[in-house]
Amino acid sequence: MATTAVEAIAAPTAERAAHHEHRDVSGGWLRPAVFGAMDGLVSNLALMTGVAGGDVSTRTVVVTGLAGLAAGAFSMAAGEYTSVASQRELVEAELAVERTELTRHPDDELRELAELYVSRGVEPALAREVARQLSADPERALEAHAREELGVDPDGLPSPLVAAASSFVSFALGALLPVLPYLLGAASLLPAVLLALAGLFGCGAAVARVTARSWWYSGLRQLVLGGAAGGVTFLLGTLIGSAVS
Repeated sequence: MATTAVEAIAAPTAERAAHHEHRDVSGGWLRPAVFGAMDGLVSNLALMTGVAGGDVSTRTVVVTGLAGLAAGAFSMAAGEYTSVASQRELVEAELAVERTELTRHPDDELRELAELYVSRGVEPALAREVARQLSADPERALEAHAREELGVDPDGLPSPLVAAASSFVSFALGALLPVLPYLLGAASLLPAVLLALAGLFGCGAAVARVTARSWWYSGLRQLVLGGAAGGVTFLLGTLIGSAVS
């Protein structure tokens, strides 16, 4: 059978639609992991270069790096746990209010949901029917109100423990890079700086997966920023070391 012009146009369009995908704009697991590692890397590199600039012993630099790793990782984990737990508790409190309103004033909540759909361009009759069908199931109604009014998914609330653990691990791995050459026998700051700069470039390149920038641009940008932070703290450490010696 001959293919019509409409079918010829629609076929590739349908094929493109079937394969049309977007990047994960929320960042998924990659964003917090990469930024946590980057934070640990930059902060510990800056801490170690600042101390090394004061002309201290290699042992002091290593102890400083390990202390910075531990302190930063625990601080990040505690802060992330508290932040996510507080956010989750707030959302759960609002969901409890919404659940109570759905029980006490179902007609008002149905009308409110329909009005929300109308405000988004749905025809009033269709909006009321959609709201009615969703409201027939209390859990589906709660989910719809949570999405429309609070902008959250009741089944997708973040876990404070997972957030704390991931922050701890990613920060610790990033902060370990500047210390690693010393633990493997290095006696100067140079190998630590070179490894840290390579890590900064790698983290920046990984960030490109959740942005529209090219990997080399993101990598170079992070290398320059992190390198500048290390250079400034080294200079400050040198000046302070000279002043207090």
